[in-house]
Order: sequence, then structure tokens, then C-alpha cells
Amino acid sequence: MTKKRPLITDYFSNVEAVTKRSKSEDDLQVDEKVKTAEGISSDTKPQTKDNSTTNEFTSFDKQRWIDSLTQEQKELLQLEIDTLHISWLSQLYKELTKPYFLNLKKFLQSQQSKTVFPKPQDIYSWSNLTPLPNVRCLILGQDPYHNHNQAHGLAFSVLEPTRPPPSLVNIYKTLAIDYPDTFQIPDYKELSKSGKPGGGNLSKWATNGGVLMLNAVLTVEAHKANSHANKGWEQFTEQVIRVALEYHEKHNSGFVIMGWGTPAQKRLKPFEKILNSGKTKDGNVDGQFLVLKTVHPSPLSAHRGFFNSQVFKKCNDWLEKHGRDGIDWSV
Repeated sequence: MTKKRPLITDYFSNVEAVTKRSKSEDDLQVDEKVKTAEGISSDTKPQTKDNSTTNEFTSFDKQRWIDSLTQEQKELLQLEIDTLHISWLSQLYKELTKPYFLNLKKFLQSQQSKTVFPKPQDIYSWSNLTPLPNVRCLILGQDPYHNHNQAHGLAFSVLEPTRPPPSLVNIYKTLAIDYPDTFQIPDYKELSKSGKPGGGNLSKWATNGGVLMLNAVLTVEAHKANSHANKGWEQFTEQVIRVALEYHEKHNSGFVIMGWGTPAQKRLKPFEKILNSGKTKDGNVDGQFLVLKTVHPSPLSAHRGFFNSQVFKKCNDWLEKHGRDGIDWSV
């Protein structure tokens, strides 16, 4: 598996950290990489080969946009203002003031007496752990885990000390098949004995690997799966996918998309044109994006082809073929 490369957003480190929860040493290191940026001064320009990439985001006048909002909009969108990474906010800010999204925020406001996951400060952790320029792989999920101390804004990932759920265990099994010499499945019992229970936190994939783990729905009521479906999140996250595709098409820096199961594959329907843009006359596709479709890794379906799908190896092979670093899938 390939070593990580420097991230463009290593330079985006000049404002307050997104989360306020207590942090381990690893969490603190992550925070240094994912602080929300409001701009870069002229005397601290990043040393990148293409400053236009950075300028796309820093030219967005966040404060001017905030000043243009009504008082009600400011109150409804405070979480987005505070925690949505600047690279994503600069591309999605118009979406936030559309009626459907404001209605979604009003719905979430009405749920404040209930327990909702993930915690508010973690809802947009996908945006901070995987800023837009860094995306190398998109893994599509459905909605967050709905039990305590699980969801933290990344599809399939769970917080410590939670035991990895069955679908994640199957993901690990597939990785062990793809990389038998280098990938080691986290042993929950051994980790617990050593005083570090868990093994299901995939934050490293996001920060070091550029893996965008995006659920279709970003919140859920405790113990009620899909309880926040059809409230507006699906429309918003579809736009997130569109932004990612259009940005990386523009910059000729395509990525791999994991479509696990029918719901995830249906989410890609609106983007067939851009995803098939490299199709040749003989039907082969070698465009800027690779879609890897397989069954879902849940215990109900994984045995029907997920384990031998080689999705992780195919992902890295494609990235390296197209001049991008492969992903270190270790956890």
C-alpha cells in the first residue's frame, strides 16, 4: 500500500478547530489538518504547483456571504457556517439558502428534544477530514448508525470504543483478501486487553487517504433507522457528489467511486453522463472516474460477491495508473 502524499489543505490551518469534543493524541494531529480556513493572507501563499486550486476557495468571501443572510438564515445555518470546510462551503453555499435546505434545518431544530446522531459538530466531519481537492475515493453509505457512540460523520466508521459493526468487519475481510501481506484486521478483543478498545474508526482513510465516506442522509434519530430520510439530506448530498465530480473533472484529477448495493448505485444515476465521459466506440471506459459496483458488505449480501470483488485493490491500481497515489487502507 502507498505512502500518503502532502495534502493541499495542510495549508488550511489558520482558524479554530471544528470539533470541541475531548481528543486523543491522534485526534489532535487530525485537527491540525482539518481546521476550517477562511482565507490565506498574501504573505503566506501555499507552495503548490497550481495556486489556482487554492485560490478557488480563498477567493470565496465567506464573511460577505454571511452578511448577505437574513437573521433567520444565520441562525438556521450557524452549524454550516462554523463547521463546513471552506473548500466545500465555497461550492455549496448557494445550496444552503434554498428552501428545501432551510426546511431541513427547521426540521432538525424541531428534533432538539430528541437524541439525534451524530453530534452536531460531527455532521460535517466528512468535509473537514476530506477537503474537496483531496478526494481520491468516494464511498457511498445510506444513513448514520443509530446507536450511542457510533456515528461521527463518516459512512461505515464508528467511534472508539465501539466494536466494528458487521458490515465494517466484512469490509476488513475483503481488505485482508486484497492485501494479505499488509492488511491486518483489527482484533477487538486484543485491543480491549491493551486498553484501546475499538478498531472501527476510519478517520485515517479520510485524512491520509482522501476517502470521502458520505452517507445519503447525514442525521438520524436514536434507535430509529432512516428516521431522517426524505427530509432534504438526499438532495443536499447529491449536490455534494455533483460538486466533487465537476471539480475533479475540471482539474483532471478523477477518483474512484464505490457503489456498494442497489441504493448506492441508484444514487449515481444522475451522473451517468460525466461518469461515462471516457467511453470509447468499443464500449470500454477509461475516463476520469472509475465506478466499482458490487453488493453491499452487510451480512445479508456480502457472501454474494463482496469478499472477492477486489474493490480496494482495483481502486489503487486505477489511481496509480492515472498518476495518483494509491490509498493506504490500514486502520
